[in-house]
Amino acid sequence: MNTIAPDYEKTELGSIQIAPEVIEIIAGLATVEVDGVAGMSGGFAGDIAELLGRKNLGKGVKVEAGQREAAVDVSILIKYGYRIPEVASAIQQNVKHAIQSMTGLDVVEVNVHIHGVHFPAQEKQDEEASIQQRVK
Repeated sequence: MNTIAPDYEKTELGSIQIAPEVIEIIAGLATVEVDGVAGMSGGFAGDIAELLGRKNLGKGVKVEAGQREAAVDVSILIKYGYRIPEVASAIQQNVKHAIQSMTGLDVVEVNVHIHGVHFPAQEKQDEEASIQQRVK
């Protein structure tokens, strides 16, 4: 990933650089704010990082950043019962707005990848199973 150092961010006192990881975190937080998103899908590496106790706020987000533009890919799990095109469109708008307002970069693409569906019943069954294991 490239570090961003556009000419217009150079001031008399020095330059301002925004690391791509910062853009990933902004995009990740803007994504999970959208109603219908169950979580981010970060793949194997992201899951291992969380198992090690690291909170990965950029999980499931890939950013390509240039000097004035950025393209973003987000991978999510969607809640069952939500209309996927509407949730994906809301994610695109929220991510674009968040990045543009916080960094000043033009967001040219926000690609949303749906990696799974989260069912509320799964969570209850998992909780019941953990309670039963504690009793034994």
